Amino acid sequence: MTITTVSNEQLAKEYVDGVFEQLKQQNSHQAEFLQAAEEIFISLVPVFVQHPEYIKANILSRIIEPDRIISFRVAWQDDNNQVQVNRGYRVQYSNVMGPYKGGLRFHPSVNESIIKFLGFEQIFKNALTGQPIGGGKGGSNFDPKGKSNSEIMRFCQAFMTELYRHIGPDVDVPAGDIGVGAREVGYLWGQYKRLTHASESGVLTGKTPGYGGSLARKEATGYGTVYFVNEMLKDANDSFEGKTVVVSGSGNVSTYAIEKAQAYGAKVVACSDSSGYVYDPDGLDLEAIKEIKEVKGDRISTYVNYRPDATYTEGCTGIWTIPCDIALPCATQNEINGESARTLISNGVKAIGEGANMPSDLEAINEFLDAGVLFGPAKAANAGGVAVSALEMAQDSSRVFWSFEKVDAKLHQIMKDIYADSKAAAEKYGYPGNLVVGANIAGFVKVADGMLAEGVY
Repeated sequence: MTITTVSNEQLAKEYVDGVFEQLKQQNSHQAEFLQAAEEIFISLVPVFVQHPEYIKANILSRIIEPDRIISFRVAWQDDNNQVQVNRGYRVQYSNVMGPYKGGLRFHPSVNESIIKFLGFEQIFKNALTGQPIGGGKGGSNFDPKGKSNSEIMRFCQAFMTELYRHIGPDVDVPAGDIGVGAREVGYLWGQYKRLTHASESGVLTGKTPGYGGSLARKEATGYGTVYFVNEMLKDANDSFEGKTVVVSGSGNVSTYAIEKAQAYGAKVVACSDSSGYVYDPDGLDLEAIKEIKEVKGDRISTYVNYRPDATYTEGCTGIWTIPCDIALPCATQNEINGESARTLISNGVKAIGEGANMPSDLEAINEFLDAGVLFGPAKAANAGGVAVSALEMAQDSSRVFWSFEKVDAKLHQIMKDIYADSKAAAEKYGYPGNLVVGANIAGFVKVADGMLAEGVY
């Protein structure tokens, strides 16, 4: 009789592959969710080699299934007195580390797959911040573009009329995301107060400063992305100083990534919106971008009216053909594919910092890593926004209001700690320098240990 010994590595791989195969069978139509799961699962094999207790407790099967998915109808009246109907979602993924925490996205592309991918990523992103917050996400396929202020208010009120029964400052704390800024959060919170007869300011984050919000929240994701990339560069004996930078998007994340990169001495030459991109070889005029986007709410194409030497190009993907030293994708998921990654590499890109959620697909990530490009993955590099949301929760709970400088200093330290933890995890588990693996493992281990401590439920 022959006795074969199965190695820990083989057992770990079989376990991860088995859970993922089952996931694919059950969610075959949810491409974004499967992409997010696969990227994380691949990283976790060395964790299960060193921690067979995670396999015994079936941590992976438990963590990939959300605690609950809430789907609901949102009926609202437009300015023509016509009743419109949208779908609303809230995925409460994991509260092991604290109350469910994650943004609300209002965009036509929103569906269950998008919300699940965002919520799953949020678990580990939130754990990386070191703040006591779990993972969740929500939103609607409502499109705020082209809607009047009154229509947006009525939609937010209708949305909250259903959502309010599922959230609370110690239960689930939504925030903003694409299509949801301080205005929308204000409408949502106002309706929450009417329905609950309570002023629980900690139930929503991203509020206007002075109205329960935190200073530096608007800037946090963009600043945090640059802080993280700066740590990568410092470890490589480099900096932003004198570098050419391309930033996709022109919302809050992009605008304040541009601002901080410029403060660090970089020349940012391009940004975009959903219609196309502008290229300004002399460096973007940040004040013009803020006026276009924050004051006028206009399209980025109008930038050429401010800077006649700049050019505007229809379509977004071409922005990655512009040669740059540092690329900061801050628009949306899967905006960089393998072809765009290879173009960036051939043009000499040195570092990537993901300001958006999952902006690089798996092929692009592998291209960057194989080429030795410094790569800051989204769940680490863009965690600054949710980190400051947690700081907003702390201020609301304590009935205090911190200065911009205090919040920014805390944000900067959190991003340094996330980088250090991700780097250390990558080294510990045999992937030195690979921050994709490092961030996934650092976040996962924190949550897995919490799940073990709680037992099975």
